[in-house]
Amino acid sequence: MEMHELVKNLEELNKKLVDLQVMLNLQEKKSEIDKLETEMNNPNFWTDQQKASKVSKRLNYLQNEQSKWQELSKEVGGLLEMAKMDEADSQVNMREEIEKQFELVSKQIIELEFSTLMSEKYDDHNAILAIHAGSGGTEAQDWAEMLSRMIFRYSEKKGYKITILDETRGQEAGIKSVIFRVEGNYAYGHLKSEHGTHRLVRISPFDAEKMRHTSFALIEVIPEMEEAEMVQIDPKDLRIDTFMSGGKGGQSVNTTYSAVRIVHIPTGTTVQCQNERSQQQNKDVAMRVLQSKLQKIQEEKEEAEHQKLRGEYKSPEWGAQIRSYVLHPYHLVKDLRSDYETTDDEGVLEGDLDDFVEAYLRWIKK
Repeated sequence: MEMHELVKNLEELNKKLVDLQVMLNLQEKKSEIDKLETEMNNPNFWTDQQKASKVSKRLNYLQNEQSKWQELSKEVGGLLEMAKMDEADSQVNMREEIEKQFELVSKQIIELEFSTLMSEKYDDHNAILAIHAGSGGTEAQDWAEMLSRMIFRYSEKKGYKITILDETRGQEAGIKSVIFRVEGNYAYGHLKSEHGTHRLVRISPFDAEKMRHTSFALIEVIPEMEEAEMVQIDPKDLRIDTFMSGGKGGQSVNTTYSAVRIVHIPTGTTVQCQNERSQQQNKDVAMRVLQSKLQKIQEEKEEAEHQKLRGEYKSPEWGAQIRSYVLHPYHLVKDLRSDYETTDDEGVLEGDLDDFVEAYLRWIKK
């Protein structure tokens, strides 16, 4: 790359960082940082451990975002100054080193730019995911477990905390269904791209004749609502059942009726939890999941009404196919919404989902 071109590219990076400062609302977030720091300095801050932990995590995230932008701005400014010096004096000869640093800082800015795609209402919330095997017995249940592993690996790479709330294993292999919470900064924003039906085509490991099989599994993704956002539920609208847990809870699992199933009668929405140690804990978790589901249903209903008024309404299909994974006779994973695709099926199933997440977020912004 010629030095004049390098100078031009660095000037463009510098301008992009100025734009990013606005897009990331860094000035407003600075005010939020000041407010949270004042809150943390309160002597009674740690009285409510759960709230304090959330505030601490939020502050840490905002501070990291601010410092990242400041570091990149400083680095690009320094590189631009060096590049102009080199351009003015041919004896300086720092082109190779500047070009190398330019490539590195460009990648970091792209990563920072990615965070601007998450500006929807609940993107910064924790996520609750449910994975259900489609029809097809063991084959579909194995596929559901593969998807569960894929989401777990992706979440672990992001540093998220995963808590299994309920799990039903298949008789031979795989899982019939699993519900889990993913906690971390912008967990819902990163994982909402996985909501929908996932299709797998492969040579079945359970078929002695080695025939090609097609399997389906559904992933549901909803944001975990904060206490202030939760809908009010009339206890008369609930049917609460208890049953013997088969989860990995505590010493009482499989010996007491600690598992809880809650049915919201007006909507038919059902949730259950069996992996906590006590019936009360399972009930509390199940209620939280139910409230998050009902809030999401209510908002989707309101959005549908708005779209009808604008003449844009399309019936939402909860199980609409969103992605196809072909492992035989060729290798291809393709998202059917954004059209992003890759031949690295193994990497995707090991949790390399960032490119799919980014493609989806850019698609919904169109």
